[in-house]
Amino acid sequence: MAGRERMASIDSAWLQMEEPANLMMITAVLWFDGAMDLERLRAVMRERLVERYPRFRQRVVPGPLGAQHWEDAPDFNLNEHLSTLRVPASAGRAGLEALVGDWLGVPLERSRPLWHFHLVRGVEGGDVLLARLHHCIADGIALARVLLSLTDPVDAAAGADGARAAAPQTDTGALSEDADPGLSSEAARQPRAPADARARGEGLAAELSSEMERQPRAPGWMRLARGARSALRKGAELVREPILAGDLVRDGARGAAALGKLLVLPPDPRSPLRGPLGPRKVAAWSEPIALERVKAVGRTLGGTVNDVLLTAVTGALRRYLATRDAPLEDVHALVPVNLRPLDVPVPRELGNHFGVVFLRLPVHLAEPRRRLREVAKRMEHLKRSPEAVVMSGLLELLGRTPAALERAAVDVMGTKASLVATNVPGPRQPVSLAGTRLAGLTFWVPQAGHVGLGVSLFSYAGQVTVGVASDAARVPDPGALVSAFQEELDALETTVP
Repeated sequence: MAGRERMASIDSAWLQMEEPANLMMITAVLWFDGAMDLERLRAVMRERLVERYPRFRQRVVPGPLGAQHWEDAPDFNLNEHLSTLRVPASAGRAGLEALVGDWLGVPLERSRPLWHFHLVRGVEGGDVLLARLHHCIADGIALARVLLSLTDPVDAAAGADGARAAAPQTDTGALSEDADPGLSSEAARQPRAPADARARGEGLAAELSSEMERQPRAPGWMRLARGARSALRKGAELVREPILAGDLVRDGARGAAALGKLLVLPPDPRSPLRGPLGPRKVAAWSEPIALERVKAVGRTLGGTVNDVLLTAVTGALRRYLATRDAPLEDVHALVPVNLRPLDVPVPRELGNHFGVVFLRLPVHLAEPRRRLREVAKRMEHLKRSPEAVVMSGLLELLGRTPAALERAAVDVMGTKASLVATNVPGPRQPVSLAGTRLAGLTFWVPQAGHVGLGVSLFSYAGQVTVGVASDAARVPDPGALVSAFQEELDALETTVP
């Protein structure tokens, strides 16, 4: 059938994971300085989103033997994917957060392309854009780049009131390459790899996926092993990416060891963060925090920007658990790892190309400086681990299995973590969307495997915003975690070296 193609197995995996109490949506909240022109926004979305990326005008339909396919929506209407909401001015920040939390629990309409934008009017200071996109379209980093490709640089001469659009943004997205607040902060200190080395890294990342795709009849374990051997033969370096820095060197022995470690990793300790999920979701986020504050802590105590941010997250969890009279034991965070090069455009077909690692957060340590050192040590280990690539291969293989089997496997892996932590570096300079200056944004990926807490760190124009999205049955007061994060950052600033 014209306009129909089979969904990649790793994308299908995210579609199959969805449950009523655990939706596989990527959610972004963007707030602006002033009101947006709805017609201009619609025109930008049509040109840079719908016409550029086919997935935004395609729906998901079942094919032979239950395999999922992408099909051009015969009655696609952009107006069905861009709606206007209004909140009373008296609602304030709490009202906006409540609105976002409500929509976190609303599934996307399966009969249409799986995305929706809500333009929220009435918010003090300016309009807000709430974007909801299904994970089967693409991974979080790719979709962040897609969203930022809708923006234009702000001409500094226009000032805060002008926000005059400059040249259109290309489809490479506007993610900062130096990634100061991301997990790649350490790489920013090193000389940038030459273009040919980055290209070799891209080839290595792509080859593992293509090696598996070329062997559709081989058992899953054999495809994973073949991919690892192919990576070993290449002997190249992965490009620097915004979630984890360093070389994710892959070979058969280390890959097998990483897989074995994941399989025997015990479940996270019982705590208020874990347990059954319900349909109600809640969200909160911080006021933008000056990135220079975070850098100053790193210079004083010794650590990357990312080490400092993760240490503050760890301390915030410790403070929160203490208020709930819960044991102060280490917990694991699932950290998505981008495996797609940032210096080439996002492909038109989008898709998921990432892995995850299990980062053990030292909640048991009471002293902030010791906590920072331990976070840095554990991050250094993960930077050289093949764990992310192994998990990417597992997700790809699970996408080929029946939905019930996949959910069972994902749930088992989900017991080994208590939260999902994302760290995305945005544009270093201010940008505008449809002529209105972007003041800030926050961004969440779904919490697969019945994990009920997501913490995001998103940097933009010299500031970082901390966002918390959670299941109301697990963390009913996400604002408390946001406040605890800010208190931990204050504590780090006053810590003596």
